[in-house]
Amino acid sequence: MQLPARQPSRIGANILRLPLFLLLVGVFSASMMLPAVYGGVARDLEAARAFLYTAILGVSAFAMIGLAHAGRDPRHGSLGPLMSLLCAFVFLPLLLAVPFYEGLGTTTFLNAYVEMVSAITTTGATMFDDPERLNGTLHLWRAQVAWMGGLLMWIAASAILAPLNLGGFEVTARAEPGRMQTRDTTMSAPEVRVRITKVSTVLIPIYFGLTVLLWILLAVGGDTGLVALCHAMSIMATSGISPVGGLTGANSGITGEAVMMLFMLFALSRLTFSTDTVTSDTGGLRTDPEFRIGIALVIVVPLVLFFRHYLGAFDVNAEDDLQGAARAFWGSAFTVLSFLTTTGFISANWGEAQAWSGLGTPGLLFMGLAVIGGGVATTAGGVKLLRVFALYLNGLREMERLVHPSSVSGGNPMGRRLQKGGAFIAWIFFMLFALSLAFLTIALTATGVAFETSLVIVVAGLSTTGPLLEVAAGAPISLAELSGTAKGVFVAAMVLGRLEMLAIIALLTPDLWRG
Repeated sequence: MQLPARQPSRIGANILRLPLFLLLVGVFSASMMLPAVYGGVARDLEAARAFLYTAILGVSAFAMIGLAHAGRDPRHGSLGPLMSLLCAFVFLPLLLAVPFYEGLGTTTFLNAYVEMVSAITTTGATMFDDPERLNGTLHLWRAQVAWMGGLLMWIAASAILAPLNLGGFEVTARAEPGRMQTRDTTMSAPEVRVRITKVSTVLIPIYFGLTVLLWILLAVGGDTGLVALCHAMSIMATSGISPVGGLTGANSGITGEAVMMLFMLFALSRLTFSTDTVTSDTGGLRTDPEFRIGIALVIVVPLVLFFRHYLGAFDVNAEDDLQGAARAFWGSAFTVLSFLTTTGFISANWGEAQAWSGLGTPGLLFMGLAVIGGGVATTAGGVKLLRVFALYLNGLREMERLVHPSSVSGGNPMGRRLQKGGAFIAWIFFMLFALSLAFLTIALTATGVAFETSLVIVVAGLSTTGPLLEVAAGAPISLAELSGTAKGVFVAAMVLGRLEMLAIIALLTPDLWRG
C-alpha cells in the first residue's frame, strides 16, 4: 500500500532533477496543444495538425530523454540554469518554429526561427508585415510563446539572476557580478532546483491571474476573444504582439488602452507584484526609485510633447480644439509608457496627436525610451531604470563634490537599494551595452544594410522592442527583406538584449564553473 503512494513523489522528484532546458522543452511542447485545439475549433485544420504532431513529437522526445537522465544530477550549480536560459533563447526556437513553419507553409524555416526568437525574447518583431497573412492559430502561438518567455524571465530573475547578482541586481549586491555574496553560499544544483520550484509556485498563479483578468476586461471592452487574449498576453510579456496590427485595429478603444496602461505599470518595478528580490528594506512603491522615475517619465515626456504639439497647433489655428488636445495628451502618455516598458503598442490616438499639431515626433524619442527600459526583474528590456537611477545619483553626488569637495554623502531612502559601487557597475554595464550596440551595428552594416536602418534594428533587438522597426525610421523596416546573415545578427541582438552582456561574460568565466 505504500509503494503507490510514494510513486508520484518519486516521479515529481525525478522530473525536477532534469536540466532546466529539458524541462522547458517539455513545457513548451505540451503548450502546443492550446493552439492545436484552437485551430481545430476554428477549422484551421492544417495548422492544428502541425501543432498536434509537433506536441506529440516534443513530449515524446522529452519523455525519452528524461528517462535517460533519470537519477542523474546536473554537474553545474548556479550557472547550469543560466546556460539553460541561453540555450532556451537560441535552440528552443528551433522546436517552436516547426509547427509555425508547417502551419504557414509559405515562408522559409529561417524566417519562422527568427519569428520564434523574437517571440520568446519578448521582442515582438515580426517577419510578416501583413497580419492577415497569418491565421488566428499562428497569431495565438506567437503571443503564447512571448507570454511564456515573459513568465520565464519573471521566474529566472528571482531564482537564477538574483543569486548571481546579474540582470540589474549587480547594482544592489555586495558581491561581484556573476558571483554569490560569499563563496561559501554558492548554491548547489539541488538548492537551485528548490529555489526555482518555490519561485514558480508563487509567481505562476500571479502571472496567469493577471493575464486572465486583463483578457476579460479587454473582451468586455469590445475586443474579440482572440484579439483580447493576444493583447493581454502581449501586455504582460511586454512583447507588443497583435493579431490585428496594433491597437488601431482593436475595438476596445480608449477604455481598453486605459486598462492596458494600468497593467503596463507591472513592468516598471518588481515591487508592483512581488518582494522576492528586494535586497534591503524599502517603503514600497512610494520610495521605489524605479517606479518613481518611470511615473515621472510618463508624466514629463507627454507634457513636453503636448506643449510642443500645442505650439505646432497654434500655427495651424487648432489650439482651441480641447477634445483634440485631450486625445493628443492621452495618445502621448500611453505611447510613452508603452515604449518605456518596451511593449511598443502605439495608441490609436497617436495619429490624432500628430494631426492635431501638424507635427511629427521623431523616432529617436521612442528609441531613447526603449533603451532606458523598465524595471529590474520584470519582462521589460533595455538598460533598466535602476541602473539609470544609479547613474543619476552618482551625477548628483559628483556635482555636489564640485561645490563641497570634503563633504560626506548622506543616505536617502531611495538610494538605500544601491551598493557603494553600484554606479560604477551600472556604468560598466552601460559601456558594455554601448559597445554591443556599436559592434552589432557595424556587423549589420557590413551585410549591406544602411547605417540608419542598422541602428534601428540593433536598438530594437537589444532593447527587446520590436515595434520600433515600424516607427523609429522614416519608413517601416521589413525584416523579411534582410539577408540570412543580417537576420542572424538580429537574432544575436535579441538574445543578447534579453540575457544581457554581464550574464554572457559570467558564462565565459571558467573559474565560475569550478565553484
